[in-house]
Amino acid sequence: MKPLVRPPRLAPGARVAVVAPSGPVPEERLQAGLDVLRGWDLDPVVAPHVPGRHGTLGYLSATDGQRAADLQDAWCDPSVSAVLCARGGYGAQRMVDLLDWDAMRAAGPKVFAGFSDITVLHQAFATRLGLVTLYGPAVAGVDFLKQARAQEHLRATLFAPEAVRTLTAVPPGGGALVPGRARGVTLGGCLSLLASDLGTPHAHAGAQGGLLLMEDVGESPYRLDRYLTQLLRAGWLDGVAGILLGSWAACGPYEDLRAVFADRLGGLGVPVVEEFGFGHGDGALTMPFGVPAELDAGAGTLTLDEPALG
Repeated sequence: MKPLVRPPRLAPGARVAVVAPSGPVPEERLQAGLDVLRGWDLDPVVAPHVPGRHGTLGYLSATDGQRAADLQDAWCDPSVSAVLCARGGYGAQRMVDLLDWDAMRAAGPKVFAGFSDITVLHQAFATRLGLVTLYGPAVAGVDFLKQARAQEHLRATLFAPEAVRTLTAVPPGGGALVPGRARGVTLGGCLSLLASDLGTPHAHAGAQGGLLLMEDVGESPYRLDRYLTQLLRAGWLDGVAGILLGSWAACGPYEDLRAVFADRLGGLGVPVVEEFGFGHGDGALTMPFGVPAELDAGAGTLTLDEPALG
């Protein structure tokens, strides 16, 4: 797995576009998130269909075409330095095939950030644009709005990425499920989305040579077992260098989850660190995808070879 191109870091006054490629966004949370961005001396602009809701499918913020157009127009706007997702939810899989990747590639490298359902777009930005992306809090996410740690880590990554080259597991997590050190290029996202994206045109062909980050929310232990088993049976985990496990909010007692992870991942013979502190948990870290790094499972650290942004 090869390192990807790092977009430029942000500077004070930068214009950032906020999009909703998946679910609808509560207005009060959107406004609160915009206030945070303005407090960072950014100039946020909201894509036209972010405040909306699909006429018949209420779990979507707009039609597939409208959500794709919002993202593409924001990305291709030369005045925009970053595109930030307002939330996850569901729907990125429905619109990703409508994007004009040639036009987006011509627009040049920019910062892209989001998490959860946005996993689908992280994979596509890697395979189609060859870009480093940021798996981090959503602008209108409850955890982001209420957690200073999540805000500060995203802010540091955007403006001073050299200050967060070493990512340390959020206490009290960060234990080694399987000890050891490993090097590779980071990739991953929400486990259920990685499994459901298998075999699609824009997904990674596999995790070979990579440091794989996985987390999820609201999935029972047997469902997590199912997703991991699907990745294993598909050969997608063949040759993975190391694994970082993030948050598993509302997925059941952690001891039950640990048993699943040990059973499904322990036999890979690679370092695995658990409870690292990214994803749907409180104070979630911003994790870059596409950057070469070293994992020290025992120390609970991920050290990037270079800052996430240039």
